[in-house]
Amino acid sequence: MSKQKKIEIVNRKAKFEYSFIQEFEAGIMLTGTEVKSLRGGNGNLNDAYCLFVNNELYVKSMYIGEYDHGNINNHETRRDRKLLLRKPELKKIERRVTEKGLTLVPYKLFFSERGFAKLVIQLAQGKKAFDKRESIKEKDVKRDLDRMNKFN
Repeated sequence: MSKQKKIEIVNRKAKFEYSFIQEFEAGIMLTGTEVKSLRGGNGNLNDAYCLFVNNELYVKSMYIGEYDHGNINNHETRRDRKLLLRKPELKKIERRVTEKGLTLVPYKLFFSERGFAKLVIQLAQGKKAFDKRESIKEKDVKRDLDRMNKFN
């Protein structure tokens, strides 16, 4: 069995925009050309968001580029994709999203050891402007400390 490189697509902007509360790992229903395209690293989570439709969870506006060697059966790049979670998890997430005004943010897409595509979704709360300023300040302080440690 050949060793494949790790494919990990991360929504880096989400950590700045939201404060994460809880993490869930969901399977994702994909077609063949979508899987092949993702294995090539051709995906983007920046504009993606999660939405409940008839007690089922979908990720919308997630970009998966068309497969280069695909034919007329190639997939749509931004179609809705169903997320696979257990029923109690879905009920718990839906209750928290509706009651407390939290949101679900698709954060990271990766392939498990068994070769399945998994999407890490975070139950999150939007940051206010002053929270974002604190995040920037913490990042600057950390960078300065790392820089000083590098020279010592």
